Amino acid sequence: MSDTAIAAGGAEVKGWWRERLTALGKLLDRPLTSYYLVLGCSALLLALGLMMVLSASSIMALQLKGDPFYWFLKQSISVAIGLPLMWLCSRLPPRFFRLAGYPLMAIAIIGLIMVIFIGETEQGAQRWIYIGSLTIQPSEPAKLGLVLWGADLLARKAKGGLIEWRHLLIPLMPGTAILALLVMIGRDLGTTLVLMLIFLALLWVVGAPLRLFGGILAVATLATTIMISVEGYRSARIQGWLDVWGNVRGTGYQAAMGQIAMGSGGWFGLGLGNGRQKWGRVPHAESDFIFSIIGEELGLMGTLVVVALFGLLGYAGLRVASRVKDPFIRLTASAAVAWIAGQAIVNIGAVIGALPITGIPLPLVSYGGSALLPTLAALGMLLSFAKLEPGAADALAARGPGPVARALSWLGLGRPPAGIRRPKRARPTSRHVE
Repeated sequence: MSDTAIAAGGAEVKGWWRERLTALGKLLDRPLTSYYLVLGCSALLLALGLMMVLSASSIMALQLKGDPFYWFLKQSISVAIGLPLMWLCSRLPPRFFRLAGYPLMAIAIIGLIMVIFIGETEQGAQRWIYIGSLTIQPSEPAKLGLVLWGADLLARKAKGGLIEWRHLLIPLMPGTAILALLVMIGRDLGTTLVLMLIFLALLWVVGAPLRLFGGILAVATLATTIMISVEGYRSARIQGWLDVWGNVRGTGYQAAMGQIAMGSGGWFGLGLGNGRQKWGRVPHAESDFIFSIIGEELGLMGTLVVVALFGLLGYAGLRVASRVKDPFIRLTASAAVAWIAGQAIVNIGAVIGALPITGIPLPLVSYGGSALLPTLAALGMLLSFAKLEPGAADALAARGPGPVARALSWLGLGRPPAGIRRPKRARPTSRHVE
Protein backbone atom coordinates (compact mmCIF):
# COMPACT_ATOMS: atom_id res chain seq x y z
CA MET A 1 0.00 0.00 0.00
CA SER A 2 1.40 3.37 -0.99
CA ASP A 3 2.05 6.22 1.41
CA THR A 4 -0.64 8.25 -0.35
CA ALA A 5 -3.26 5.57 0.32
CA ILE A 6 -2.20 5.29 3.96
CA ALA A 7 -2.42 9.06 4.37
CA ALA A 8 -5.83 9.10 2.70
CA GLY A 9 -7.04 6.32 5.02
CA GLY A 10 -5.76 8.19 8.06
CA ALA A 11 -7.49 11.38 6.97
CA GLU A 12 -10.72 9.44 6.44
CA VAL A 13 -10.53 7.96 9.97
CA LYS A 14 -9.84 11.41 11.46
CA GLY A 15 -12.77 12.84 9.55
CA TRP A 16 -15.02 10.06 10.81
CA TRP A 17 -14.00 10.70 14.42
CA ARG A 18 -14.42 14.44 13.94
CA GLU A 19 -17.98 13.91 12.71
CA ARG A 20 -18.78 11.63 15.65
CA LEU A 21 -17.39 14.12 18.17
CA THR A 22 -19.32 16.96 16.52
CA ALA A 23 -22.52 14.92 16.72
CA LEU A 24 -21.82 14.09 20.38
CA GLY A 25 -21.18 17.76 21.15
CA LYS A 26 -24.51 18.74 19.58
CA LEU A 27 -26.26 16.01 21.57
CA LEU A 28 -24.75 17.17 24.87
CA ASP A 29 -25.63 20.78 24.07
CA ARG A 30 -29.36 20.11 23.98
CA PRO A 31 -31.44 21.78 26.71
CA LEU A 32 -32.77 18.55 28.26
CA THR A 33 -29.50 16.60 28.25
CA SER A 34 -29.00 16.97 32.02
CA TYR A 35 -32.62 16.02 32.70
CA TYR A 36 -32.47 12.80 30.70
CA LEU A 37 -29.00 11.88 31.99
CA VAL A 38 -30.12 12.15 35.61
CA LEU A 39 -33.34 10.28 34.88
CA GLY A 40 -31.73 7.55 32.78
CA CYS A 41 -28.70 6.91 35.01
CA SER A 42 -30.86 6.85 38.14
CA ALA A 43 -33.29 4.38 36.58
CA LEU A 44 -30.52 2.07 35.35
CA LEU A 45 -28.65 2.09 38.67
CA LEU A 46 -31.88 1.50 40.57
CA ALA A 47 -32.88 -1.43 38.35
CA LEU A 48 -29.37 -2.89 38.61
CA GLY A 49 -29.50 -2.46 42.37
CA LEU A 50 -32.76 -4.37 42.73
CA MET A 51 -31.44 -7.15 40.54
CA MET A 52 -28.15 -7.43 42.43
CA VAL A 53 -29.79 -7.21 45.88
CA LEU A 54 -31.90 -10.22 44.92
CA SER A 55 -28.88 -12.12 43.65
CA ALA A 56 -26.53 -11.19 46.50
CA SER A 57 -28.98 -11.66 49.39
CA SER A 58 -31.02 -14.70 48.37
CA ILE A 59 -28.72 -17.33 49.90
CA MET A 60 -28.31 -15.65 53.29
CA ALA A 61 -31.99 -14.66 53.34
CA LEU A 62 -32.96 -18.30 52.82
CA GLN A 63 -30.64 -19.44 55.59
CA LEU A 64 -31.52 -16.72 58.13
CA LYS A 65 -35.12 -15.83 57.28
CA GLY A 66 -36.38 -18.89 55.42
CA ASP A 67 -37.35 -16.73 52.44
CA PRO A 68 -34.88 -16.01 49.59
CA PHE A 69 -36.84 -12.87 48.65
CA TYR A 70 -36.87 -11.34 52.16
CA TRP A 71 -34.36 -8.49 51.65
CA PHE A 72 -35.34 -8.06 47.99
CA LEU A 73 -38.97 -7.44 48.96
CA LYS A 74 -37.95 -4.94 51.63
CA GLN A 75 -35.79 -3.12 49.11
CA SER A 76 -38.66 -3.19 46.60
CA ILE A 77 -40.90 -1.50 49.17
CA SER A 78 -38.27 1.20 49.65
CA VAL A 79 -38.13 1.70 45.88
CA ALA A 80 -41.93 1.85 45.70
CA ILE A 81 -41.87 4.64 48.29
CA GLY A 82 -38.82 6.38 46.84
CA LEU A 83 -39.97 6.68 43.24
CA PRO A 84 -43.09 8.76 44.04
CA LEU A 85 -40.88 10.84 46.37
CA MET A 86 -38.44 11.41 43.51
CA TRP A 87 -41.28 12.35 41.15
CA LEU A 88 -42.73 14.76 43.72
CA CYS A 89 -39.33 16.44 44.26
CA SER A 90 -38.93 16.81 40.50
CA ARG A 91 -42.13 18.90 40.45
CA LEU A 92 -41.24 21.22 43.34
CA PRO A 93 -39.73 24.71 42.90
CA PRO A 94 -36.32 25.72 44.29
CA ARG A 95 -37.98 27.80 47.01
CA PHE A 96 -39.35 24.64 48.61
CA PHE A 97 -35.87 23.13 48.89
CA ARG A 98 -34.48 26.37 50.33
CA LEU A 99 -37.08 26.21 53.10
CA ALA A 100 -36.86 22.43 53.61
CA GLY A 101 -33.20 22.48 54.61
CA TYR A 102 -33.86 23.99 58.06
CA PRO A 103 -36.47 21.52 59.38
CA LEU A 104 -34.53 18.66 57.80
CA MET A 105 -31.38 19.70 59.68
CA ALA A 106 -33.35 19.91 62.92
CA ILE A 107 -34.89 16.47 62.38
CA ALA A 108 -31.46 15.00 61.56
CA ILE A 109 -29.89 16.45 64.72
CA ILE A 110 -32.76 15.16 66.88
CA GLY A 111 -32.47 11.73 65.24
CA LEU A 112 -28.71 11.59 65.79
CA ILE A 113 -29.16 12.51 69.45
CA MET A 114 -31.74 9.73 69.80
CA VAL A 115 -29.25 7.28 68.26
CA ILE A 116 -26.79 8.02 71.08
CA PHE A 117 -29.33 6.95 73.70
CA ILE A 118 -31.49 4.30 72.05
CA GLY A 119 -29.53 3.33 68.95
CA GLU A 120 -28.28 -0.16 68.21
CA THR A 121 -24.63 -0.99 67.60
CA GLU A 122 -23.59 -3.15 64.66
CA GLN A 123 -20.13 -3.69 63.17
CA GLY A 124 -18.61 -1.24 65.66
CA ALA A 125 -20.93 1.67 64.73
CA GLN A 126 -23.99 2.95 66.58
CA ARG A 127 -26.18 4.45 63.86
CA TRP A 128 -29.50 2.56 63.71
CA ILE A 129 -32.83 2.99 65.50
CA TYR A 130 -35.10 -0.05 65.45
CA ILE A 131 -38.86 0.48 65.58
CA GLY A 132 -40.29 -3.02 65.30
CA SER A 133 -39.15 -4.36 61.94
CA LEU A 134 -38.43 -0.82 60.69
CA THR A 135 -34.80 0.34 60.71
CA ILE A 136 -34.00 4.07 60.62
CA GLN A 137 -30.54 5.57 60.08
CA PRO A 138 -30.75 9.33 60.85
CA SER A 139 -27.29 10.04 59.44
CA GLU A 140 -28.61 9.49 55.89
CA PRO A 141 -31.19 12.32 55.81
CA ALA A 142 -28.55 14.43 57.59
CA LYS A 143 -26.58 14.46 54.30
CA LEU A 144 -29.50 15.92 52.38
CA GLY A 145 -30.20 18.35 55.21
CA LEU A 146 -26.62 19.63 55.15
CA VAL A 147 -26.74 20.05 51.36
CA LEU A 148 -29.92 22.16 51.43
CA TRP A 149 -29.20 24.12 54.60
CA GLY A 150 -25.59 24.88 53.69
CA ALA A 151 -26.46 25.88 50.13
CA ASP A 152 -29.17 28.27 51.30
CA LEU A 153 -26.86 29.86 53.88
CA LEU A 154 -24.09 30.51 51.38
CA ALA A 155 -26.49 31.66 48.66
CA ARG A 156 -27.97 34.26 51.03
CA LYS A 157 -24.53 35.48 52.08
CA ALA A 158 -23.33 35.69 48.47
CA LYS A 159 -26.43 37.70 47.60
CA GLY A 160 -25.68 40.07 50.45
CA GLY A 161 -22.14 40.64 49.24
CA LEU A 162 -20.37 38.88 52.14
CA ILE A 163 -17.39 37.38 50.42
CA GLU A 164 -14.87 37.09 53.29
CA TRP A 165 -14.21 33.50 54.18
CA ARG A 166 -14.84 34.20 57.88
CA HIS A 167 -18.42 35.11 57.06
CA LEU A 168 -18.79 32.01 54.91
CA LEU A 169 -17.88 29.70 57.78
CA ILE A 170 -20.47 31.00 60.25
CA PRO A 171 -22.81 29.29 60.93
CA LEU A 172 -21.95 26.68 58.27
CA MET A 173 -18.92 25.29 60.07
CA PRO A 174 -20.59 25.01 63.53
CA GLY A 175 -23.62 23.30 61.95
CA THR A 176 -21.42 20.83 60.08
CA ALA A 177 -19.35 20.27 63.21
CA ILE A 178 -22.47 19.44 65.23
CA LEU A 179 -23.57 16.85 62.68
CA ALA A 180 -20.06 15.39 62.39
CA LEU A 181 -19.64 15.24 66.17
CA LEU A 182 -22.95 13.44 66.66
CA VAL A 183 -22.08 10.98 63.90
CA MET A 184 -18.58 10.44 65.35
CA ILE A 185 -20.07 9.73 68.79
CA GLY A 186 -21.87 6.89 67.04
CA ARG A 187 -18.47 5.77 65.71
CA ASP A 188 -19.52 6.14 62.07
CA LEU A 189 -16.36 7.33 60.33
CA GLY A 190 -17.65 6.74 56.79
CA THR A 191 -20.64 9.07 57.11
CA THR A 192 -18.42 11.69 58.76
CA LEU A 193 -16.18 11.67 55.68
CA VAL A 194 -19.20 12.13 53.38
CA LEU A 195 -20.39 15.10 55.47
CA MET A 196 -16.93 16.63 55.10
CA LEU A 197 -17.10 16.11 51.32
CA ILE A 198 -20.39 18.03 51.20
CA PHE A 199 -18.95 20.82 53.37
CA LEU A 200 -15.81 21.16 51.23
CA ALA A 201 -17.85 21.11 48.00
CA LEU A 202 -19.99 24.01 49.24
CA LEU A 203 -16.91 26.04 50.13
CA TRP A 204 -15.23 25.22 46.82
CA VAL A 205 -18.19 26.38 44.73
CA VAL A 206 -18.61 29.60 46.70
CA GLY A 207 -14.94 30.43 46.08
CA ALA A 208 -13.23 29.94 49.45
CA PRO A 209 -9.42 30.45 49.40
CA LEU A 210 -7.14 27.43 49.07
CA ARG A 211 -5.42 28.09 52.40
CA LEU A 212 -8.77 27.57 54.09
CA PHE A 213 -9.04 24.11 52.54
CA GLY A 214 -5.54 23.32 53.80
CA GLY A 215 -6.51 24.23 57.36
CA ILE A 216 -9.78 22.28 57.23
CA LEU A 217 -8.08 19.20 55.79
CA ALA A 218 -5.38 19.38 58.46
CA VAL A 219 -8.02 19.48 61.22
CA ALA A 220 -10.01 16.67 59.55
CA THR A 221 -6.88 14.52 59.24
CA LEU A 222 -6.05 15.07 62.91
CA ALA A 223 -9.60 14.21 63.97
CA THR A 224 -9.59 11.07 61.78
CA THR A 225 -6.27 9.97 63.24
CA ILE A 226 -7.60 10.42 66.77
CA MET A 227 -10.75 8.47 65.93
CA ILE A 228 -8.69 5.63 64.50
CA SER A 229 -6.31 5.61 67.48
CA VAL A 230 -8.92 5.57 70.24
CA GLU A 231 -10.94 2.75 68.69
CA GLY A 232 -9.11 -0.56 68.53
CA TYR A 233 -11.28 -2.03 65.80
CA ARG A 234 -10.47 0.93 63.49
CA SER A 235 -6.72 0.48 63.98
CA ALA A 236 -7.11 -3.21 63.24
CA ARG A 237 -9.15 -2.37 60.14
CA ILE A 238 -6.39 -0.06 58.88
CA GLN A 239 -3.81 -2.80 59.46
CA GLY A 240 -6.03 -5.23 57.61
CA TRP A 241 -6.27 -2.79 54.70
CA LEU A 242 -2.52 -2.23 54.53
CA ASP A 243 -1.81 -5.97 54.59
CA VAL A 244 -4.95 -7.75 53.39
CA TRP A 245 -3.46 -11.17 52.75
CA GLY A 246 -1.37 -11.09 55.91
CA ASN A 247 -4.57 -10.62 57.91
CA VAL A 248 -6.85 -12.74 55.76
CA ARG A 249 -8.09 -14.73 58.76
CA GLY A 250 -8.80 -11.57 60.74
CA THR A 251 -9.44 -7.95 59.85
CA GLY A 252 -8.50 -8.44 56.20
CA TYR A 253 -11.06 -11.19 55.60
CA GLN A 254 -13.83 -9.08 54.08
CA ALA A 255 -11.44 -7.20 51.80
CA ALA A 256 -9.79 -10.45 50.69
CA MET A 257 -13.09 -12.14 49.89
CA GLY A 258 -14.24 -9.07 48.00
CA GLN A 259 -11.07 -9.05 45.90
CA ILE A 260 -11.43 -12.77 45.19
CA ALA A 261 -14.98 -12.15 43.99
CA MET A 262 -13.85 -9.29 41.76
CA GLY A 263 -10.98 -11.30 40.31
CA SER A 264 -13.00 -14.44 39.64
CA GLY A 265 -15.47 -12.59 37.44
CA GLY A 266 -13.07 -12.04 34.56
CA TRP A 267 -14.16 -9.89 31.64
CA PHE A 268 -17.86 -10.77 31.48
CA GLY A 269 -18.53 -12.50 34.81
CA LEU A 270 -19.84 -15.89 35.85
CA GLY A 271 -23.41 -14.97 34.97
CA LEU A 272 -26.20 -13.35 36.95
CA GLY A 273 -26.96 -15.47 40.02
CA ASN A 274 -23.93 -17.75 39.52
CA GLY A 275 -21.64 -16.03 42.02
CA ARG A 276 -19.96 -18.20 44.64
CA GLN A 277 -18.67 -15.66 47.16
CA LYS A 278 -22.20 -14.70 48.25
CA TRP A 279 -22.57 -18.16 49.82
CA GLY A 280 -21.51 -16.81 53.21
CA ARG A 281 -18.01 -15.77 52.17
CA VAL A 282 -18.36 -12.03 51.51
CA PRO A 283 -19.84 -10.30 54.58
CA HIS A 284 -22.63 -7.82 53.78
CA ALA A 285 -22.70 -8.85 50.13
CA GLU A 286 -26.08 -7.16 49.62
CA SER A 287 -25.04 -3.79 51.06
CA ASP A 288 -21.48 -2.53 51.58
CA PHE A 289 -19.83 -5.09 49.28
CA ILE A 290 -22.46 -5.45 46.56
CA PHE A 291 -19.95 -4.06 44.04
CA SER A 292 -17.81 -7.20 44.53
CA ILE A 293 -20.80 -9.39 43.59
CA ILE A 294 -21.36 -7.22 40.51
CA GLY A 295 -17.73 -7.84 39.54
CA GLU A 296 -18.08 -11.58 40.07
CA GLU A 297 -21.37 -12.08 38.24
CA LEU A 298 -21.18 -9.37 35.56
CA GLY A 299 -17.41 -9.13 35.24
CA LEU A 300 -15.19 -6.18 34.50
CA MET A 301 -17.65 -4.93 31.88
CA GLY A 302 -20.42 -4.79 34.48
CA THR A 303 -18.31 -2.82 36.94
CA LEU A 304 -17.23 -0.39 34.22
CA VAL A 305 -20.88 0.20 33.33
CA VAL A 306 -21.62 1.05 36.97
CA VAL A 307 -18.66 3.43 37.14
CA ALA A 308 -19.72 5.04 33.84
CA LEU A 309 -23.29 5.55 35.09
CA PHE A 310 -22.05 7.30 38.24
CA GLY A 311 -19.69 9.37 36.08
CA LEU A 312 -22.55 10.46 33.81
CA LEU A 313 -24.72 11.20 36.83
CA GLY A 314 -21.99 13.41 38.26
CA TYR A 315 -21.50 15.12 34.89
CA ALA A 316 -25.22 15.85 34.64
CA GLY A 317 -25.31 17.37 38.13
CA LEU A 318 -22.31 19.59 37.43
CA ARG A 319 -23.84 20.56 34.07
CA VAL A 320 -26.94 21.76 35.89
CA ALA A 321 -24.76 23.72 38.32
CA SER A 322 -22.86 25.41 35.49
CA ARG A 323 -25.86 26.29 33.31
CA VAL A 324 -28.30 27.66 35.91
CA LYS A 325 -27.49 31.13 37.24
CA ASP A 326 -29.24 30.80 40.61
CA PRO A 327 -26.46 30.52 43.27
CA PHE A 328 -28.59 28.26 45.46
CA ILE A 329 -29.09 25.78 42.60
CA ARG A 330 -25.42 25.91 41.72
CA LEU A 331 -24.39 25.18 45.31
CA THR A 332 -27.03 22.51 45.88
CA ALA A 333 -26.34 20.61 42.65
CA SER A 334 -22.58 20.61 43.27
CA ALA A 335 -22.94 19.45 46.87
CA ALA A 336 -25.38 16.69 45.84
CA VAL A 337 -22.87 15.47 43.25
CA ALA A 338 -20.09 15.51 45.86
CA TRP A 339 -22.31 13.44 48.16
CA ILE A 340 -23.54 10.81 45.72
CA ALA A 341 -20.47 10.49 43.48
CA GLY A 342 -18.08 10.83 46.43
CA GLN A 343 -19.87 8.11 48.37
CA ALA A 344 -19.74 5.85 45.31
CA ILE A 345 -15.99 6.45 44.98
CA VAL A 346 -15.40 5.63 48.66
CA ASN A 347 -17.49 2.44 48.44
CA ILE A 348 -15.90 1.20 45.21
CA GLY A 349 -12.44 2.14 46.46
CA ALA A 350 -12.98 0.04 49.59
CA VAL A 351 -14.12 -2.98 47.58
CA ILE A 352 -11.14 -2.92 45.19
CA GLY A 353 -8.69 -2.29 48.05
CA ALA A 354 -7.73 1.29 47.17
CA LEU A 355 -9.33 2.71 50.34
CA PRO A 356 -10.04 1.36 53.85
CA ILE A 357 -13.44 -0.20 54.49
CA THR A 358 -15.74 2.44 55.96
CA GLY A 359 -19.10 0.66 55.85
CA ILE A 360 -20.99 3.10 53.63
CA PRO A 361 -23.31 1.76 50.90
CA LEU A 362 -23.14 2.19 47.13
CA PRO A 363 -25.85 4.79 46.28
CA LEU A 364 -28.96 3.42 44.53
CA VAL A 365 -27.44 -0.07 44.32
CA SER A 366 -26.84 -1.31 47.87
CA TYR A 367 -29.59 -2.61 50.13
CA GLY A 368 -31.01 -0.08 52.59
CA GLY A 369 -34.07 2.14 52.54
CA SER A 370 -32.64 4.79 54.89
CA ALA A 371 -29.93 5.54 52.34
CA LEU A 372 -32.11 5.08 49.26
CA LEU A 373 -34.91 7.53 50.08
CA PRO A 374 -32.77 10.66 50.65
CA THR A 375 -30.74 9.81 47.55
CA LEU A 376 -33.86 9.55 45.37
CA ALA A 377 -35.14 12.82 46.85
CA ALA A 378 -31.84 14.50 45.92
CA LEU A 379 -32.03 13.12 42.39
CA GLY A 380 -35.62 14.33 42.04
CA MET A 381 -34.37 17.73 43.14
CA LEU A 382 -31.72 17.64 40.39
CA LEU A 383 -34.47 16.84 37.88
CA SER A 384 -36.38 19.90 39.08
CA PHE A 385 -33.28 22.07 38.69
CA ALA A 386 -32.53 20.63 35.23
CA LYS A 387 -35.86 22.00 34.03
CA LEU A 388 -34.57 25.50 34.78
CA GLU A 389 -31.65 25.28 32.35
CA PRO A 390 -31.77 27.69 29.38
CA GLY A 391 -34.25 26.37 26.82
CA ALA A 392 -35.38 23.44 28.97
CA ALA A 393 -38.84 24.83 29.66
CA ASP A 394 -39.50 25.39 25.95
CA ALA A 395 -38.21 21.91 25.11
CA LEU A 396 -40.50 20.35 27.72
CA ALA A 397 -43.47 22.33 26.42
CA ALA A 398 -42.73 21.23 22.85
CA ARG A 399 -42.47 17.62 24.00
CA GLY A 400 -46.10 17.64 25.10
CA PRO A 401 -47.66 16.15 28.22
CA GLY A 402 -46.08 13.17 29.95
CA PRO A 403 -47.61 9.72 30.41
CA VAL A 404 -49.28 10.68 33.71
CA ALA A 405 -50.96 13.72 32.14
CA ARG A 406 -52.05 11.66 29.14
CA ALA A 407 -53.52 8.96 31.38
CA LEU A 408 -55.44 11.57 33.39
CA SER A 409 -56.74 13.18 30.21
CA TRP A 410 -57.94 9.83 28.90
CA LEU A 411 -59.83 9.35 32.17
CA GLY A 412 -61.33 12.80 31.81
CA LEU A 413 -59.40 14.11 34.87
CA GLY A 414 -56.93 16.42 33.18
CA ARG A 415 -56.16 18.40 30.08
CA PRO A 416 -56.27 16.52 26.79
CA PRO A 417 -52.99 15.93 24.94
CA ALA A 418 -51.85 18.59 22.50
CA GLY A 419 -53.71 18.46 19.21
CA ILE A 420 -56.67 16.54 20.64
CA ARG A 421 -59.87 18.37 21.37
CA ARG A 422 -62.62 17.01 23.49
CA PRO A 423 -65.98 16.86 21.75
CA LYS A 424 -68.23 19.67 22.81
CA ARG A 425 -71.43 18.66 24.43
CA ALA A 426 -74.54 19.83 22.62
CA ARG A 427 -76.37 22.43 24.58
CA PRO A 428 -79.99 21.50 25.27
CA THR A 429 -82.39 23.61 23.29
CA SER A 430 -85.17 25.18 25.28
CA ARG A 431 -88.60 24.58 23.84
CA HIS A 432 -91.43 26.94 24.44
CA VAL A 433 -94.64 25.02 24.82
CA GLU A 434 -97.68 27.03 24.20
